[in-house]
Amino acid sequence: MLAGHAQAEPLSDGEAVRIATGARVPADATAVIRSEHGRTDDKGRLHAARDVGHGQDIRPRGQECRSGDQLLPGGTLVTPAVLGLAAAAGYDTVTAVPRPRVEVLILGDELLTEGLPRDGLIRDALGPMLPSWLRALGAEVTAVRRLGDDAKALHKAITGSSADLIVTTGGTASGPVDHVHPILRRMGAELLVDGVKVRPGHPMLLARIKDDQHLVGLPGNPLAAISGLLTLAEPLLRTLSARPAPEPYALPLQDAVHGHPYDTRLIPAVLRGDDAVPLHFNGPAMLRGIAAADVLAVVPPGVRGRGNRPNSSIFPGLLPGSGCVSRETVGP
Repeated sequence: MLAGHAQAEPLSDGEAVRIATGARVPADATAVIRSEHGRTDDKGRLHAARDVGHGQDIRPRGQECRSGDQLLPGGTLVTPAVLGLAAAAGYDTVTAVPRPRVEVLILGDELLTEGLPRDGLIRDALGPMLPSWLRALGAEVTAVRRLGDDAKALHKAITGSSADLIVTTGGTASGPVDHVHPILRRMGAELLVDGVKVRPGHPMLLARIKDDQHLVGLPGNPLAAISGLLTLAEPLLRTLSARPAPEPYALPLQDAVHGHPYDTRLIPAVLRGDDAVPLHFNGPAMLRGIAAADVLAVVPPGVRGRGNRPNSSIFPGLLPGSGCVSRETVGP
């Protein structure tokens, strides 16, 4: 009897029938004997090579769920396993919240896209980094555009974008070519967050451009930008995706740290057992620490010395990897 075919005739006492894995069990059958656990003699009689229990190797109905059971709660992230479960339960479609669409605008005339830094120009580290990070945070990155320090181009890019979230890098302070604030005022955008008491990353901002469109302005310094990404963009993307917030947790910091007098500090750290070890190279323009980090440690204002107090917590935001391993030592 093969899987997917009609059910065989009921069995009488002492009868057996050959059956394929996944086929319907004949009526009145009490157990299944695997082929490797039985043998047939020259008279066609089946002999079990081990004890056979009632219901052995038969999958009963309702083993995984019953009619009316909730398989998964609302807000569950749709993974390949979730799709498989839905299909197995007989669903043809699943209602889901789509990934928020994000457009990244890289600002700054000083940025190079290849080669070594030279003549006052520096490499753009955020353009290669942010798209993967945003995808790991649940976004669909629709475009990455480099605009330099052109106010007209920035205004056109923002007003012409159909993305749910626009992420800009640089231009959030009050310098002569920092155009983000003036353009947002000109557009009549609502500033929801204009600076955060966190180091690095305090000049970050969050604005509502339309009812269904937001802008996150990240500082231009790389580690400061990551702070803004996890402080503002991650919670916003999580809300737009209808995903629950991760549970925060606290660990003692193994080595001495020095908090900012008034602001919260975010310091790259690695996990070592039940402790977190803060890393060096944690300045706002540095990526060497965060590249080796597992987490960002949240150091409250005024902490001096060892940060082994309960409120020296671990930032619950994600530090995503690229999914591959470097084959060479990375050095200057």
